[in-house]
Amino acid sequence: MRDDWRWMGAAGLGRAIEAGDICPVALTEGFLDAAANHPHRDRIYARMMPEQAMDAAMAARSRARAGLRRGPLDGVPVSWKDLFDTAGVATEAGTALLRGRVPGGDATVVARLTRAGMPPLGKTHTTELAFSGLGLNPVTNTPPWRHDPGRVPGGSSSGAAASLAWGLAPLAIGSDTGGSVRVPAGWNDLVGLKTTAGRIPLAGVVPLAASFDTVGPLARSVEDAALAFALLDESPAPDLRGATLAGARLMVLETGALEDLDPAQAAAFEDALDRLGRAGARIARAAIPGVAEAMEMAGILYAPECYATWRERIEADPGAMFPPVLARFRAGRDHRADDYLAARLRLDALRADFARATAGVDAVLLPTTANLPPRIDAVTGDHAFFTSENLRTLRNTRIGNLMGGCALTLPTGAPGCGLSLMAPPMDEARLLRLGAAAEPVLAG
Repeated sequence: MRDDWRWMGAAGLGRAIEAGDICPVALTEGFLDAAANHPHRDRIYARMMPEQAMDAAMAARSRARAGLRRGPLDGVPVSWKDLFDTAGVATEAGTALLRGRVPGGDATVVARLTRAGMPPLGKTHTTELAFSGLGLNPVTNTPPWRHDPGRVPGGSSSGAAASLAWGLAPLAIGSDTGGSVRVPAGWNDLVGLKTTAGRIPLAGVVPLAASFDTVGPLARSVEDAALAFALLDESPAPDLRGATLAGARLMVLETGALEDLDPAQAAAFEDALDRLGRAGARIARAAIPGVAEAMEMAGILYAPECYATWRERIEADPGAMFPPVLARFRAGRDHRADDYLAARLRLDALRADFARATAGVDAVLLPTTANLPPRIDAVTGDHAFFTSENLRTLRNTRIGNLMGGCALTLPTGAPGCGLSLMAPPMDEARLLRLGAAAEPVLAG
């Protein structure tokens, strides 16, 4: 495989397959070989799927030769977070609690992308049961950050981001419950899409908190993310042609998202705003007090559901877990049922207030993360620091999950600094179009 193929976007590879310039078999073999020989392979992939990938690639080659390709990504390989069931291949969710778990069937979204002709390269590492935003996993493996292998890459879709960042996949599928697509995408200078909860089917996806769990792509470009979203959603691909920022109405969220920013994140965010404004976007700033109230309730909204989902497995062998992650789960047993249900009812009201406050804008803007990746040894050895830095990492992204909409993170051009755009529920197509307009402005 030519080395430049490793860094092409999924859409570009698909166009080259369509033109006859790239063979799906050679492409898939190339990615498998690149992974096999990569110094960080074992930190990125939990397990490879060479037989399944090559079978799919050979079928894609036959269709391409016959002029019967199933779509623009037919023959383009993809990596899967180790939460998605794949028939006959272990899905362990980054935890010793599920070691040796081999599902008998594919997750719905795996089946959808397989029908679209996408060879599955393998399963990428995740944090334990997807319950950490740092990407640290002392139990299985911690993927490397693209700019410094000694730092965490963001999570929980940590290996998904690393597979792209290190040229070992052209597209990755992850999940996002509190930021698990957007954090690693933001830190690794990628595009990441958090879809609306309930839009993409979760059948065959190892759960964390079903009320907030979502499936979404990590990609090199908005176009790639849009094509992947269309396959995951079984909907027409969003039309990105002619996308422009002229007249776009954007709101900077001043509640809860701008405090305690690392200097690099603050500078990248302000520079991004300046670029968007010069490209024709109309940018306002606003505080929305209900966001702060929702963030204060995050613990009771998340922890009880997460613990209820995994209580029996966890308590059967708590010593198998990294202690700070175990503590996060066990925090869920400290809340009364009526307090949890009251918080859920209050969240519905706060979401309605947020929708009214943002009804006149096309997207809400905020830095994807407040911080940059800490060192692996620092968060491994200091459990209090792990806990505080994990919460800080997820602070901004969690706003999108709490408010119930969709969100897109884009690279700003500053290493590890992403810009997030939030839109109303089920508005992914319009959000991706807006992202396509912003993408070249931020890259320039």
